[in-house]
Amino acid sequence: MTRSEEEDAAYPFKEFISNLDRRELLGVASLLTSDPDYFLEIARNKNGSNRLQKLVGKSDDVDDLICDATLYRFLHVMTDKHASYVATRGLRVFAGKKKEYMCGELIHHALLLARDRHALPLSNDTSGNFVVQHVLKLNDPRTTRNVALSLRGHCIDLSFKKYGSYIVERLLEADESVAVVVMELVESDGDRLMRLARSEFGNFVVNKALIVTQRRMTRVDLFRDLVKKLMPFLNFLRKSRGSNIAVFLESVHQTEVA
Repeated sequence: MTRSEEEDAAYPFKEFISNLDRRELLGVASLLTSDPDYFLEIARNKNGSNRLQKLVGKSDDVDDLICDATLYRFLHVMTDKHASYVATRGLRVFAGKKKEYMCGELIHHALLLARDRHALPLSNDTSGNFVVQHVLKLNDPRTTRNVALSLRGHCIDLSFKKYGSYIVERLLEADESVAVVVMELVESDGDRLMRLARSEFGNFVVNKALIVTQRRMTRVDLFRDLVKKLMPFLNFLRKSRGSNIAVFLESVHQTEVA
């Protein structure tokens, strides 16, 4: 299970399992999951993780075994670079009770999983990002700040993505984290900020950053810095997905002139 793709070139794992009948496939899955320590050892290996992911979705019986093994060592699986991909693959594929149990464990361990080094990979994952969103919904100031600091320097990258932008917008809603996001926008390269403001999901983040800093009297300096940074790109924003930002900037300019 941990052999490299090059070593298996003559008979790839994907081809191997495709030639197994249901009983044989279940036997392979049972062998890999019956010992929790062995399952975790395989899942923590890059090649082993890739092969376990290929098994997910092959049959309900196989999924039951992989789901049970993942849940048994859930925290160890989710906090490992390679093993976590097995769990997130399961979250995308599993249905019914299996998905319900997996989501329940995610929420149960949410505070631990969304902090420090786990916050960024979870935020970048289509399933794991919901864990981070759940943590931010708890409105715990200390936890929110920890998540923000863990994602500092990555907020723009996340904002280009659908689910990542949801997380950044939530960070903008909290007093403990708004400055982390806006300072990254202000300190970014102008062209990169313009591309974000014109992007499908990033425009909502930039627009929200303007709105929340304008409303917060303690963030007036950040608001002014962000407006100043965006103003040179007003014409480029008008006929793009960033037209909402252009309208906002024009209203600010008109108010200042008046």
